[in-house]
Amino acid sequence: MSDLQKEDRKKVLTNPFQWLQHFGLDGFILALTGMIILAYWWPEGGTAQGSFSLSQLANYGISLIFFFYGLRLSKQKLQQGLGNWRLHVLVQASTFILFPLLIYPFRMIATDHLAQLLWLGTFFLASLPSTVSSSVVMVSIAEGNIPAAIFNASISSVIGVFITPLWMGMVLSNSSEHVELGSTIGKLILQVLLPVVAGILLNPHLGQYAEKYRKQLKYFDQTIILIIVYTAFSESFARKMFSDLTITELLLLGIAMLILFFIVYGITTLCCKLLRFNREDSITAVFCGSKKSLVHGTVMSHVLFASSTMTGILLLPLMLYHALQLIVVSMIARKKAKQQKENNI
Repeated sequence: MSDLQKEDRKKVLTNPFQWLQHFGLDGFILALTGMIILAYWWPEGGTAQGSFSLSQLANYGISLIFFFYGLRLSKQKLQQGLGNWRLHVLVQASTFILFPLLIYPFRMIATDHLAQLLWLGTFFLASLPSTVSSSVVMVSIAEGNIPAAIFNASISSVIGVFITPLWMGMVLSNSSEHVELGSTIGKLILQVLLPVVAGILLNPHLGQYAEKYRKQLKYFDQTIILIIVYTAFSESFARKMFSDLTITELLLLGIAMLILFFIVYGITTLCCKLLRFNREDSITAVFCGSKKSLVHGTVMSHVLFASSTMTGILLLPLMLYHALQLIVVSMIARKKAKQQKENNI
């Protein structure tokens, strides 16, 4: 046994979570899996209605998540990345145009009801903004352009409040999962945009406290997401929406999400070469442009599909993509960091 293998074995025995993080797996992904299992065994907890319910708690939590997000979003962070407009255009075009255009043609081959739901969930994933925290972390690990990553991930979240429901309104208007676009955008403005704006306005006064308690706020965000996932899957399990989904189909869906990631990653990488981006900007473009936000996805699904009993299935592609993107990008980021370190020696 080599020294490296001995070291890996020691990590597994002493701190298995730290070892899993090396491959992009963290406690949050395991907790998400736990919520799905809990929803399967005890769906009553997520479907219960009354003067207080987990669904109502999630509604209040959504607004607080975005308020605290805005509170941490200072004008200085945004101004640092304003100049590099070509990079910003590429990232946002990849996030909101490339993804949906890649997925939309597959609507024609989604013939049965289950396939249509999985396609709709995948298109919902494609219409979402980029993730903020993990994009910045991975760009930092790979030694990319961090200010530009912060700018693009942040502005993507704001743009997504409008672009995501517009894309979804286009495809939902002809499906059984009909949604009133005007009322949906109104709910998103009320629950998402206004809290973000309020947070940004209060940043000069309270932003330092948001930064100080960033770790605690992250746990709050994750708790609300877990509640949303639990209630969504509880509803789906209670109505036996997953009864037709086989393990083979689940594996094929996971493979499809991996293929989607690598196609977007490859196209974005090619664009970076054509635009002659430097190493730092290229890293930021491919990392921010190929990732999707689980936070925004779970939150927006709670508004877009509020009356649907199939939210669990619709969230399935996003949850698979989220887990796989963390694993793959984590490996790529560490590889790029190692290459840069070797080049500097």
